[in-house]
Amino acid sequence: MNVEPITTERLFLIPFTRKIANAILDGNLEELVSMGFCLGEGWPDEDAIETIPKILRNLDLVKEPTGFESWMIIKKDRMTIIGDTGFKGIPNSKGEIDIGYGIIEQERKKGYGIEAAQGLADWAFSKPEVTAITAKSLINNIESARILEKMKFEKISRDDEMIYWHLRKKI
Repeated sequence: MNVEPITTERLFLIPFTRKIANAILDGNLEELVSMGFCLGEGWPDEDAIETIPKILRNLDLVKEPTGFESWMIIKKDRMTIIGDTGFKGIPNSKGEIDIGYGIIEQERKKGYGIEAAQGLADWAFSKPEVTAITAKSLINNIESARILEKMKFEKISRDDEMIYWHLRKKI
């Protein structure tokens, strides 16, 4: 399956490949520059570096990206990588997938997080096997909760650390 980039008003979402993820893990950012990307100030940040092994584990389960793994968030104007978004693998038996996203600090509070998450959610809901999207946000991560609320996610539960969210596909 060849996954096409997702285009939103100001962003491209481009699937991570093993080659890209390994280059980042190896600190070989020139590989990304040679592909035509600019690196956002501070990207990859600590969160992105921490996510790369998980991205590789998900990619190891498939021959090539299916779209249910992770995507780079790229500003169209200069092809600048500013974060990542994605799912934690293919839909479960109920058709649910879990979404996550992260934007570098310098680009937060500019609407890129919701634009990327909404673009990815729209892509997922275009797939017949997806019935719902779940998410988790740290209780103290107000910005992430605000994004999920704007996207009409419902709070399902919470514990001492996390709020758990759910968004059902509109039929």
